[in-house]
Amino acid sequence: MCGRFQLKQTNETTTLLNALKIKGQARFSDDIAPGSLISFIHKESLDTAIWWLLLEHDTHKPNYKYASFNSRSDKLNQPRSAGFKPFRESRCIIPASGFVEGLGDKKTYHKIELEDQAIAFGGLFKEHINKDSGEIIYSASIITLPPVQKWVNIHPKSIPLMLDYKNQELIDKWLDPDFKNVKEFNDILEPAIHQTQRVTPIDKPSKWNPIGESYLIS
Repeated sequence: MCGRFQLKQTNETTTLLNALKIKGQARFSDDIAPGSLISFIHKESLDTAIWWLLLEHDTHKPNYKYASFNSRSDKLNQPRSAGFKPFRESRCIIPASGFVEGLGDKKTYHKIELEDQAIAFGGLFKEHINKDSGEIIYSASIITLPPVQKWVNIHPKSIPLMLDYKNQELIDKWLDPDFKNVKEFNDILEPAIHQTQRVTPIDKPSKWNPIGESYLIS
């Protein structure tokens, strides 16, 4: 995943939050970069996290030695990986309106949206305690899957996990910290395009300016 997304206040995001029975004000933004504060959903709560799973122990700022704004699905079952424990104890949903993917040539970028609905990224989070203030600080990452062939000209390395938020059984298990049978998530960790995607060529990731016609992938 290129590393930027949007969360706009739209009918689609309202529908997503209502479907997840979430109350409260989300952090809406037209441009969210790694290390920014983001909204995330855990259990039935809407909270704020730093979009970077691994934080410095003392400062609770992103540990830039590791690009942990994403968590690769092929490492979720490796006991020594950063995502192993959160995958079993602290899964979350990160709502979004769209996101940017880059081809890797530093000039080809696309904005990805879902047709007529918001995005529920499957993510992981960690809880940190400020020793001085006792404040709880959250950090989070988005799970990425192996590449799909239909994205060969968009981002050939990976695709983010996007959950079907209308599947109540799946969402209940995903957000339940007591649900440990993660083998039941094997199917959704297989790379595939389940919802129709609207793809728009853009100039710079931080600008989001369209430079070509949108097209659909399904």
